[in-house]
Amino acid sequence: MGQIVLEQVTKSFGDVTVIPPLDLIIEDGEFTVFVGPSGCGKSTLLRLIAGLEDVTSGEIRIDGTPSATTPPAKRGLAMVFQSYALYPHMTVRKNIAFPLRMAGLDRAEQDRRVEQAAAVLNLTDYLDRRPGQLSGGQRQRVAIGRAIVREPAAFLFDEPLSNLDAALRVGMRLEISELHNRLKTTMIYVTHDQVEAMTMADKIVVLRAGHIEQVGSPLELYKAPRNLFVAGFIGSPRMNLIGGAEAAKHNATTIGIRPEHISISAEEGAWSGVVGVSEHLGSDTFFHVQDTGLAETVTVRADGEVNFRHGDRIYLTPREERLHRFDEQGLRIA
Repeated sequence: MGQIVLEQVTKSFGDVTVIPPLDLIIEDGEFTVFVGPSGCGKSTLLRLIAGLEDVTSGEIRIDGTPSATTPPAKRGLAMVFQSYALYPHMTVRKNIAFPLRMAGLDRAEQDRRVEQAAAVLNLTDYLDRRPGQLSGGQRQRVAIGRAIVREPAAFLFDEPLSNLDAALRVGMRLEISELHNRLKTTMIYVTHDQVEAMTMADKIVVLRAGHIEQVGSPLELYKAPRNLFVAGFIGSPRMNLIGGAEAAKHNATTIGIRPEHISISAEEGAWSGVVGVSEHLGSDTFFHVQDTGLAETVTVRADGEVNFRHGDRIYLTPREERLHRFDEQGLRIA
C-alpha cells in the first residue's frame, strides 16, 4: 500500500512561507507528477513527504499512519535524487545493495534483491563495474535500483533526469514509466519539464508559489486548464493567449488557442499576419506569426511539408470549438 495524504500542510523558513496550507491525496499505485516553474515549491513538498524537511503545520499520512514524528528511514519511502550519489569506489552490485547492508539483511536476501532489481533495470551485465565505467543513463538506473531493493511503499523522484542529455532523457522517461507499469508502486515525480509531466503522469499537480493551481490527468489539464497560468504552462509550444477586442467577441477578457488548433492558409482566414521565425522539426513546422494585431506573436503548428518563408503573409483560422475563454481574474469560463 502506498497512499499518501497531505492535510493543511504548510512550510515556513523563518518569516517566509513557501508552502501555504495545502491538501492533496496521492492514491496507492498512482504515478503523480509535481510540475511548475523554478521556485514553485515542488521539491520542498517532496522533501516534506520524505521527511527531509519538517512540516511547519498540518499532517502527512502514509498508508493512514501520521508521519510527523517518523524519521525518513522509517517512512517506507525511497528517494532518487537529481545527482546519482553513487559511491565511486564500489561496484554496481555493492551500490545497489548498500541500503540493505545498512538495514542488516543477510547476504542471501541482499543478493536476491540485487539480482532482481538488476534484471528489471537491464543492469545484470554491469554489476561488477564501477560507476565511472557507466553512462549517465546507466548510473541513473543504478540509483533507481538502490531504491527498488528497499521495496518501498512509494518512490520519490526529484528531477532525476535533469543531468542527462536530450536523447537519454527520452529513453529514461520510457524506462521509468515502464518500471511503474511493472511494479505498480506509488511514484511521486518532481520536474519543471511539462513534457515529462504530460508523458509520464497518471495525475499532474501544477504548482505556483506553493499553491496548487490544478490537479488532474494530463488530458484534463490539456483540454480544460483551470486558469491562465495552467493554460500557459501546459502544452508545448505554449497556448496562444489573446486579449482585447478579439477576446471580447467571445465574452471573455482573454481567449486561448493552442498552436495545433489553428489552420493555416495562403489565401484567406479569420486572422492574418506575417511569418517570422519558422521551426522545422521534420513531421511538424511551427510558424511564429507576427503583425496579426492580436498578440506579439501567434504560434501555429503545421504539417512539416507546409513551406512558408520569412516575410510571407499568411491567414489563420482558429477552431472555434477549441477556444478557451478566461475572465478578468484569469479563471476559466465554462
